[in-house]
Amino acid sequence: MTRRAVALLVETSNGYCRGLLDGINQYAKHRTDWSIYLSEQERGAMPPAWLDTWQGDGIIARVETDAIGRRLRQLNLPMVDLSAARHLPGVPWADTEDRGIAELAVEHFLDRGFRNLAFCGDPGLRWSNARRDWFRDLATRGECRFFEHQTMHRYDPMYRWDRVALGLTDWLKSLPRPVAVMGCNDFLAHQVLDACRTLGISVPEQAAVLGVDNDRLICELSDPALSSVIPDTRRTGYEAAEMLDRMMNGQVVDADHPLITQPLGIRMRQSTDTMAIDDQDVVKALSFIRRHACENIRVADVLKQTELSRRALEHRFVKLVGRTPHDEMTRVRMDRVKVLLGETDISIHEISKRTGFEYPEYMAAAFKRATGRSPTEFRQSVQSDAAS
Repeated sequence: MTRRAVALLVETSNGYCRGLLDGINQYAKHRTDWSIYLSEQERGAMPPAWLDTWQGDGIIARVETDAIGRRLRQLNLPMVDLSAARHLPGVPWADTEDRGIAELAVEHFLDRGFRNLAFCGDPGLRWSNARRDWFRDLATRGECRFFEHQTMHRYDPMYRWDRVALGLTDWLKSLPRPVAVMGCNDFLAHQVLDACRTLGISVPEQAAVLGVDNDRLICELSDPALSSVIPDTRRTGYEAAEMLDRMMNGQVVDADHPLITQPLGIRMRQSTDTMAIDDQDVVKALSFIRRHACENIRVADVLKQTELSRRALEHRFVKLVGRTPHDEMTRVRMDRVKVLLGETDISIHEISKRTGFEYPEYMAAAFKRATGRSPTEFRQSVQSDAAS
C-alpha cells in the first residue's frame, strides 16, 4: 500500500479541535498508513504559506474563512471540511448537530426548574446562530421566556474585550432571576461567568451557566467550574478521516449529505448544579455552602447568612432543594472528593485535608456512606474506565 501524505489544517488551541484530531489520529493509526502534516494554524488566519509547495494526497481542514476556502480549492485534492461555516461549498463536510446540542441544553435547564432561558452567542459564527435558533424554538415550545445577547464577533478586527465585557454586564443586569444562560461555546460561557462575578450574581443559584465543547481546561479554570455539552468530536474526526480515505481511493462521496454526529450528553459541574430558586434566604445559604463546605462549616455558620431560624431554614431547604442544609454540605464535600480522586493523584490524606476532614479515616467513612465505595475503590474504578 502506498503511503499517502495528508495535511491537517485544524487549530490545536481548543478542546473541540483537539478531540477532532484525536479521532483522526485513531483512524490513521489503526486503519491506514498516512504521513500526516500538522502545523500551527490559528482559527481565522490567512492560508499558510506552506500550501504553495506542499505535495500531498488529501486534506482535512476546518475552513473558517473564504480566503482559505479559495486557496484549498486551487489544490484540486480530495478534502473534508470540519466546519459548518461552509466556505467550501461542494466539498464533503462533518460537524456536530446543533439541534441536539440545543435540546440537551434546554432539557438540562427545564429539569432544574428554570423558566427564564437566555442565549449568549457570537453573530459571526454560523453554528452559533444555528444553536441560538434551535435553543429559542425549544425554549418557546417549553413555554419559557427567551432572552438573547450577541457579543462582538471574536475575530472582528475591532474586537475589544472591555466592550464585550460591558455589553455582557449590561445584558445580565437586565435579565430576570433566576435565569439559565447557554453560551454558544465554553469560551463565551466563561466570559458570562466572569461578568456574573463582576456583578455579584450568584452562580448557579441566581444564574445557571452552560457552555458547549467540554473543553476541560476552560471548564475547570472557570469559577465556578463550568458545566458543558459534550460533542462527540473523536467520532467526528474518525469518520471524517474514513471519508477522506475513501475519496483518496477513488470513491465518490456525496457532499450534499454531511456527516453529522450527535452530542454525547452534558458534563455537569458547579455552574448548573442547582434548582431554580427565588427564595433569597435559601439562595444566600446555598451560595455560602457551595463556597465554604470544604472548610468544615456547620449549619450554625450557614444560619448566620440569613435571618431565619434553623427550623425555618431547614423547612425551606427541604421544600426547594430537596435536602437539608447539612445534607447539602455533605453532598458538596463528597462531590469535591470525587473530583480530587478522579482527576488528581494526590494522596487520600491530602484530599481529606482539602475537603475539611480532620482525619482521613473520617473522610473515608463518610465517602463510603455516600457512595457505597471506599475512596481507593472509587479511584481505581475511574482509572480503569479512563484506560478502557
